[in-house]
Amino acid sequence: MQTLTVDGTSLTLDDVVCAARGDVVLALSPDACERIAASRRTVESWVRDGAVVYGVTTGFGELASVVISPEQVAELQENLVISHSAGAGSYLPPEVVRAMMLLRINALAKGFSGVRVELVEALIAAFNAGIVPAVPEQGSVGSSGDLVQLAHIALALIGKGWCLTERGVEPSALVLAMKGLRPVQLEAKEGLALINGTQYQCAVGALALARALELADVADVAGAFSADVLRSTDRAFDERIHRARGMRGQQIVANHLRMLMAGSHIRESHRTGDPRVQDAYSIRCMPQVHGASRDALDYVRSVVEIELNAANDNPLIFPEGEHLEGGNFHGQPLAVALDTLAIAVAELANISERRIERMVNGALSNGLPKFLAHKPGLHSGMMIAQYTAASLVSENKVLAHPASVDSIPTSANQEDHNSMGSIAAWKAQRVVRNAEAVLAIELLCAARALEFLRPLRSSEALERVYEAIRQRVPATAGERVIYRDTLAVQQLIAEGTVGSIGRAVWG
Repeated sequence: MQTLTVDGTSLTLDDVVCAARGDVVLALSPDACERIAASRRTVESWVRDGAVVYGVTTGFGELASVVISPEQVAELQENLVISHSAGAGSYLPPEVVRAMMLLRINALAKGFSGVRVELVEALIAAFNAGIVPAVPEQGSVGSSGDLVQLAHIALALIGKGWCLTERGVEPSALVLAMKGLRPVQLEAKEGLALINGTQYQCAVGALALARALELADVADVAGAFSADVLRSTDRAFDERIHRARGMRGQQIVANHLRMLMAGSHIRESHRTGDPRVQDAYSIRCMPQVHGASRDALDYVRSVVEIELNAANDNPLIFPEGEHLEGGNFHGQPLAVALDTLAIAVAELANISERRIERMVNGALSNGLPKFLAHKPGLHSGMMIAQYTAASLVSENKVLAHPASVDSIPTSANQEDHNSMGSIAAWKAQRVVRNAEAVLAIELLCAARALEFLRPLRSSEALERVYEAIRQRVPATAGERVIYRDTLAVQQLIAEGTVGSIGRAVWG
């Protein structure tokens, strides 16, 4: 297992994905240790001198005017963690919790939070021991950070929470002891530093984004496959058309489609004598639609990758010993980006479903049998697969409604504008999951359609996609349980098999 050195500045999207899968162990860089220790010395001097500093010697939120005595500082931090562990709903999956832990460790490693090095090392030890705090998925309004979810992680760290284990949900004190670890005793500022950040929405968003970037490639592969089996023209993908408009994503997709379809015998079989001048938009406008989604995902990635290495605590403590109260915990940058992510991916699924409809509709499929059934009437073929795709696309349209434009005040109206970034993240990951299923259905339809066009062969790249599908879903002349076939192709997508075939073509 590889070691990922956390330094507060260089975390990447790939790092988050690897950590979420449990493929790495974490270590703190020496420079990060020095920054953390310097910041901690400042906090300890404030406590010693009786300075009034928000979150260190005062209450929180609307209670910031309440000064806490030095003797109660540690109790204040533990009380904060306990009181904020107020989540609702099902527990988050382990991969999301691991990503959250990594992101919070990385934020603390920047040295602006005033915690002890020992606290960060305790978080790292818990991560490396495979401890997964039980964290409810609901309860964050996306400002003052994802307080609720991060509080449940901190609660487990101090031995008063719960963890997910192979045996179920168990008390964290027991799990820590079984791993040879002791509960952390929080000191000044540390409870606040553990919970004040955007790590829930950022973790969910980063993992959803990683899947979405893969789906952008898969959508191009699936779209090229569908276009070919529908005997579509490739003239609409001519480089000159897309260079004339100048949209970057559009040009990338058009290039992908040209390369994927190059050498197809199906295309050559109707290059002359085909009466169609133009194909339907779901074929002809793939570069414009897929390209717009790609451009949007580029924007989302730029925001997420900044936030992976952001200081989003409050107050922030600077090397010159000054504390500044601000609002870096506010999730609005992520909320807007993650709403954009949902919209971009919903459109990939939307246009995919329209291509599915063209393949199963005998009036639109250019000679393919109705519903791609071997014996239409006796068999229904892929009829209901299109129903499922339509259902998922319809659900995505609801989920694409932005969360970032909503706000409900909290903390006695002190926190009077909230981002709802956690809701944007939750919606985005569900849209991504739905889109993956729709694209799997499109690939299944295209593979079946290709068989009706034999002995003609598609391009070398698309034939490799066909073979990959048929290794998981054997061809049959009868009916199949399409649910299981869809899951099998979704697994192909998740493993990167489909996208990698495309990337091998376009580089």
